[in-house]
Amino acid sequence: MRRGTAAVLLSLLVIVAPARAQGKKCPPDSVPVGSVCIDTFEASVWQIPPSNKGLVKKVQSGKVTPADLTKGGAVQLGCDFSPFNLTIYPANFPNSGQWTPVLESVPPSPGVYAASLPGVTPSSCITWFQAAQACVLSGKHLPTNLEWQNATVGTPDPGTDNGTTDCNVSTGVPASTGSRSSCKSVWGVFDMVGNAEEWVADWGDRPNAGCSDSTTQFGFAGTGDAVCIGGSGSIPAPGALVRGGTWDDAGAAGVFDVRTDFSPAGASNRVGFRCAR
Repeated sequence: MRRGTAAVLLSLLVIVAPARAQGKKCPPDSVPVGSVCIDTFEASVWQIPPSNKGLVKKVQSGKVTPADLTKGGAVQLGCDFSPFNLTIYPANFPNSGQWTPVLESVPPSPGVYAASLPGVTPSSCITWFQAAQACVLSGKHLPTNLEWQNATVGTPDPGTDNGTTDCNVSTGVPASTGSRSSCKSVWGVFDMVGNAEEWVADWGDRPNAGCSDSTTQFGFAGTGDAVCIGGSGSIPAPGALVRGGTWDDAGAAGVFDVRTDFSPAGASNRVGFRCAR
């Protein structure tokens, strides 16, 4: 009897151990989606003196709070006009992403970092190049199109907008990150539909004219998300993918919203991003 019990326990350990090995422990600012940690919230970008190593380390470990940033003298970056009223990106962090380090910063850094925080305005007015660098400087990366798509599962699409809990797709202004409690995927990721559209890592050909919709393109009934992909002409220009739709795009926002009609060198108050690990 004891031998039988031991055999059963051993077999359970053999089954459970690989399952545990496949699990991924993510920092507090993100959730596991398969083998990737996706930021829980859309990115807010902050200027922090690289000399404040403790605060930088908190950002890079995913443990920073809004109070930490405020106390540490960090400044949130983004659109400098209403309703955002943030601080524009510094001269050493240009639209090209080809930043220059703050003098004597070790390791070299422009002092610009991306954080995943609740209750803040998502940072936008940022190019794909800048967003990619802000993620890297924070120990992360822009999610691929596949990583982003996997994380959307269960987010209402396209859903309504009651102005309080639904995804922010028709108010015309950004909502604080994570404030729309129903706009959440089954993995626990907020604001993947509406609020700021989000850069992802992939590029494609920019369409010369017009867009379709996901119902026509994919055949999924009940979705009308914008689909602006592909190109025409002999030399189509490259575009970086943006996903999810925005705060004033109820007819096109959704988990299948995908566009390549944005230049990676362009910046818009509608387009932000999130990071992944």
